[in-house]
Amino acid sequence: MSNNIIFFLMGGSAALFVVIILIYVILSKKMQKSEYRKIQQLQQGTKGSNFSTEVLFQKLYLSYIKIPFIRRYALKIRRRLEIINIDDEYNTRKGTAKILTKALVIIIPVIIFTIMLTSSNYLLMCILLIFEVFMVDTLIDGSVDKMDNKILKEQIDFFSEIRHAYHEFNMVEEAIYQVSQDDEMSVSRQGEKIYEILISNDPETELEKYYDIAPNSFLKEFAGVSYLTKEFGDRKVDGASLYLKNVNNITQEMQLEILKRDKLNYVFQSLSVISIAPVLLLEPLKNWAVSNFTFTASWYQGKPGMIVQILILILTFASYVLVRKLKDNGSTGVNVKNTENPWQAKLYKKPPIKKVVDLFIPKKGTKEYRKVQQYLKDAASHLKMEWLYMNRITMAIVTCIVSIILFSQMHALAIDYIYTEPTTDYDIMGELSEKDAKKAMELTEQDNKILDQFKGKTKTTSAEIERAVRRLKYYQEADDADIKKAVERIEGKLEIINSEYMQWFELLLALVFAVVAYMAPIWLLIFQVKMRQLEMEDEVMQFQTIILMLMRIERVNVEIILEWLERYSNIFKAPITKCVNNYEAGAWEALEAMKEEVSYVQLIRIIESLQAAVEKIPITDAFDELDSERDYYQEKRKESNERLIKRKGMIGKAIGFAPMVCMFVGYLIVPLVFIGLTSMSTSFTNMTAQ
Repeated sequence: MSNNIIFFLMGGSAALFVVIILIYVILSKKMQKSEYRKIQQLQQGTKGSNFSTEVLFQKLYLSYIKIPFIRRYALKIRRRLEIINIDDEYNTRKGTAKILTKALVIIIPVIIFTIMLTSSNYLLMCILLIFEVFMVDTLIDGSVDKMDNKILKEQIDFFSEIRHAYHEFNMVEEAIYQVSQDDEMSVSRQGEKIYEILISNDPETELEKYYDIAPNSFLKEFAGVSYLTKEFGDRKVDGASLYLKNVNNITQEMQLEILKRDKLNYVFQSLSVISIAPVLLLEPLKNWAVSNFTFTASWYQGKPGMIVQILILILTFASYVLVRKLKDNGSTGVNVKNTENPWQAKLYKKPPIKKVVDLFIPKKGTKEYRKVQQYLKDAASHLKMEWLYMNRITMAIVTCIVSIILFSQMHALAIDYIYTEPTTDYDIMGELSEKDAKKAMELTEQDNKILDQFKGKTKTTSAEIERAVRRLKYYQEADDADIKKAVERIEGKLEIINSEYMQWFELLLALVFAVVAYMAPIWLLIFQVKMRQLEMEDEVMQFQTIILMLMRIERVNVEIILEWLERYSNIFKAPITKCVNNYEAGAWEALEAMKEEVSYVQLIRIIESLQAAVEKIPITDAFDELDSERDYYQEKRKESNERLIKRKGMIGKAIGFAPMVCMFVGYLIVPLVFIGLTSMSTSFTNMTAQ
């Protein structure tokens, strides 16, 4: 090929390249000016990255509901999130997977660490693993509670915007619709639901349905007040809108509740961890004590150490449960356990089990039945009578079986320790040297040969043991003093081994523990009742706020007020429900009967004012002091909450720190002091004898 042809080809290629660049530049400028650029921008907003957490959580949700054990927790979270994310399946699945993933990320390393830490103690490992299952519930409930608190805080801004929108539209439903559409908060979905209720053909029925699924009582109050205002109209009170004044009252209630929750969370945020900590510290503490004070090995690795360990574990479990009940008590969170089909219900349906359980359930109408039923009501428990007795019987049976197994394990542990303990004739500080440890284990092996010969023979004499010892090659050159010392030592070991069997009083103790376990669910209900009684004043003050909102709305009467009080009551629900049911038979008489059932003075005053409003004076006059002394009641409410948090904090700290104190005192200080003094006394006695 000639040089000219090559030059022509190179020149043509260069020209073609220039032309292509010019065409690209011209087309780019045109595209920038055309609709193509807009389409490109829209596409960029919809394109997903290679890794999307949104897609990941959706896939994780589908995986979780297929795994048997995890499925239970996934459905439990889902039921609560369905209330917050009304009709939003995507966010419900995403939230469920997110909460469950966080819980698993925390709990799985803890389980692995527990297995590694307690690999030599299978009993402690099993107890810890069971205990960590309860921790999953705590983590999940805590995560859902955070979402409850988030939506409660969003309601402050939501109601503030409702006020401005109401000034603009002067229509309740339009104001709610406008704010719900403009905002992208979780509470906006609740606003949309309330709007749909208000414009529906039968708002009263739809409102009753919403009361059952509302995330908190403040949204119920807002929905109810909005409905009453739409039905009966708004009015001016002291130059201001009554509806807006009521919304402001609800906002003030929410602010008090948020402050209360924040303070309770601050007080209790570390108590659950402190109550659990002793369980995780038992094994490291034992290893430290044994490695530094060898003379304590017989205590820690024998029956006494195991008994104290079990007692601390039981105390820790009880403290953990009580701290949770104390913190969660009075929460406005929705209890979804009623919608579940628990294992108690499934077992109770089986005819043989039903017959046995029915033998323990007191007969309807008896004093005992009414007493237990009252406990369930006062504690606001989700349990039915049958479920409660299923729990009691199951706990009694399990406790009895576990107690017998533990007693057997203790005997086996004591025998195993005799066979494996390095045999020394003196107590030392620190660990044995390698040479001394080898010699001590050799002596133990020689003793074990004799023990195997006479194990189970309770009538063995010293002479028989001495003859067996002299036959051992190890003692061929030993003098009579060494032989005598060995016989006494082996005789003491043999006496312990032959006495380690199940005793009659241990079976009796197992039955006593079973009775305690049988009573434990009732005691827990009583504890819940006592804790709920601390919140009586708070609930009555909430009643006062509800009455203050309703009393100036036209056509509102005493019956409507009672229905509202019943809807938002918790502690006093039973007497108010009874009063509402009997109201039509005689308003005054129904209120009088409720007054006789109630012993709390502040609630009695409200009942007396309601009685006055039934026959004598208008509702506004009966409760005029609520409006005139509103500021006083607000300050009193704040002070009441402070006292409530302080009392709960004191009780919580006493319960939460009890296992830690018992661990250090009962599992470390007392054994060291007692065993140390005993060892010193024995050493001085031996020195004196010599």
